[in-house]
Amino acid sequence: MEPEQRSAPVGWTAYLAFFMTIIFFSGLFSTSTGWWRVFDFTVLNGTFGKINAAGETAVSFRGVGGTGAKEGFLFALELAPSVILSLGIIAVTEGLGGLRAAQQLMTPVLRPLMGIPGICSLAMIANLQNTDAAAGMTKELAEEGLITEEEKAIFAAFQTSGSALITNYFSSGAALFTVITVPVITPLAVILLFKFVGANLLRVWISSLQHRRAEEH
Repeated sequence: MEPEQRSAPVGWTAYLAFFMTIIFFSGLFSTSTGWWRVFDFTVLNGTFGKINAAGETAVSFRGVGGTGAKEGFLFALELAPSVILSLGIIAVTEGLGGLRAAQQLMTPVLRPLMGIPGICSLAMIANLQNTDAAAGMTKELAEEGLITEEEKAIFAAFQTSGSALITNYFSSGAALFTVITVPVITPLAVILLFKFVGANLLRVWISSLQHRRAEEH
């Protein structure tokens, strides 16, 4: 995003694109059965077909028991669709001015909260649903110079802790819903809280390191 583009006026289409992208990555329509399911990232990302689907040992194209570089290659290949799709959606959002809208709306919130600009908000929403999409979006922001190395490190700390929180919690974590002694929302809130705590711990450490270097010079 060029400097003159960042300072350009933000119209209603930009704000609409921003909010539509938030909805797209939020998982709001992931369990819907109507046509509006197309507005969900997970639904559009889809799934690979199964081999031997009629049998009890149906597996994906990766199979089972793989090791080494070959297994790593197939794993990386499996990640490619989600990253490509997410970056394509962000490119469309940027073209409509959605990233500038995110910068204006979310910077007053995210800057004091974690020390990162509001342009990270879409990747933050994506991180709650998909690890790889958020990582690819963050890489794109860093390469375009929209976030600094320090901001990238803080944001990475937020993403790494409890990544794909909503997706994992309501899929794998659902097995524990019948035995936990607290409301289902409580563990989710604790995990989300400590994502912010972890990011701010790194933020404090980076700040102290920069202060120490400034004193040395």
